[in-house]
This record gives sequence, C-alpha cells and structure tokens, in this order.
Amino acid sequence: MSDTEAIGVIIATEAMPRAALSECVSRLELQGYESLWLPELFGRELVATAGFLLAQTERLRIATGIANIYVRDAHSMAQTRRTLAELSGGRFILGLGVSNPGLNATRGHEWQQPLPKMRGYLDAMAAAEIDSPAPAQPAPLYIAAHGPKLQKLGADRADGVITYLMPPEHTASSRDRIGPDTELTVVSPFLAESDPVVARRQARKALKYYITLDYYHREWTKLGFSEADFANGGSDRLIDMLVGWGDESALRERLTAYRAAGASRVVIMPWDTARADGTDTLSVLAPAG
Repeated sequence: MSDTEAIGVIIATEAMPRAALSECVSRLELQGYESLWLPELFGRELVATAGFLLAQTERLRIATGIANIYVRDAHSMAQTRRTLAELSGGRFILGLGVSNPGLNATRGHEWQQPLPKMRGYLDAMAAAEIDSPAPAQPAPLYIAAHGPKLQKLGADRADGVITYLMPPEHTASSRDRIGPDTELTVVSPFLAESDPVVARRQARKALKYYITLDYYHREWTKLGFSEADFANGGSDRLIDMLVGWGDESALRERLTAYRAAGASRVVIMPWDTARADGTDTLSVLAPAG
C-alpha cells in the first residue's frame, strides 16, 4: 500500500473490555487497514494501551492520535518513541498535540500558547539522551496542527502534520503550506448512512462537544462559515462539510477528494457501530474488501 493509499482508523477504545479490544484490532488487520489511532481522553492510559495493541497485532501500525504534551514530560515522550519503535519492529507512530485549554485545566495544567509550547517540547525531546537499544528507524513523529504557524513547525521539525475535523479544502491549503515532502494525515468522520435526516442527526450528536470549541470555529470561519452555522448543533451545510456520509460511492468519493487535495493518509473516524450485515462504515471502506 503506497502512502497515498494509506487508510487508518481512529476509535475511542477506552470503554472496550480487554477481549473486545483485542477483537477490534484483529478485525482491523483482517480488513486491511494500515493503522489504528488512539485518542487520549480520561480512560485507559495511552502509552500502555499502545504497547498492548502492538503486542496483539502483526501488521497494523498503532499511533497516538494524539498524545497530549501536557501529560508527559519531553524526556518521557522521547523514551516512549524510542522504546515502542524498537519493540514493535517499526509499527509505532507518535502523534503529538496540545489538546485544548478546557481538557488541560481539568488535569490541572496551566495553558500556554501552542506554538512556543510545542517548539520547546520538541527541543527537549531532541536533547533527551535515551539509554536503550536503538530501533532500526525512529518512529514517525507528527504534530496536530491546523493553522499556518504550527503547520510550518511540523514541516520543519517533524515527519508530518495531523489535521482533525477539516474538509478537503483545508487539506489543500495545508498541503500548500507544508510543501510536497511533509506527510499530511487527515482525520475525518465517515458514516455509512444514506438518509440525510439520520446521518445529520448522528453527526450532530457526535459533534456536540467540538462544535463549542472556538479554535475549530476559527478554522471553519476561514472556509466561509459564520456563527450562525455553529448554532443549534450546526447547520446542514456545516455538517455536510465536516462529515462524509452516504453510500459506498459517496464515501469513496470523499476519500478520493482528500487524496486529490494532498493527504498522505486518511484516518477514518467511524460514526456508527459494526453491523451484522456488513454495511457499517469500516466494512464498507475496508481496503481488503
């Protein structure tokens, strides 16, 4: 699978019992997905979960999507990067981000401006001396970034940039900013549902938290939206921009649009659950059929 065809999945696995978690990653491997991305919320510890899943799989890459740089000091993160790259045989991906003021305040952290915070963190990671066996290759390092300054930092200091809840138009702008050589991972919601009423209702439910965050508003406003689009769970136009919904043809057109806009990897955020008839999002889009 080439970089331009890579399809990953992001799932909040924290509520899954151990057996269900193992079954989930086995299914993703069978379906041919390239990577599983783990968000950091308030459930299972992220690094421990990544290590467990790397031990449970043979081909699937496991990624942090994203590891919050407020949670672990830079030396610890450098150790994580090196250790999991070595022990997994190169299947670990380290995605970093600053999260947001609200979540960090809940953890007791004082919010800092994202650009200097991330720059200083990367400096400290680079300076860390780790006394352990070196992996054959370092784990790829990506940073979550939507705006031009953080994206430039990602292009200069990391292997790639991650965007989240942004449409193909934003992907094209991101590619222009970071240039042709930096990897661009796009995380986007997909929903195998052709009924617009059902699809938009499910999307609004899933977007309920994100639709309140001002830094998403700033990016979406640049794409032609206004405060009116953010009210009442989001306008239909906003929902349809953020979420790929419809039949298999519509979902694959969405994937193609991201690739055409410059995405190196599309990470599917499935906003439904597995169905016995095989019509759930991950079954419909499975690279292995």
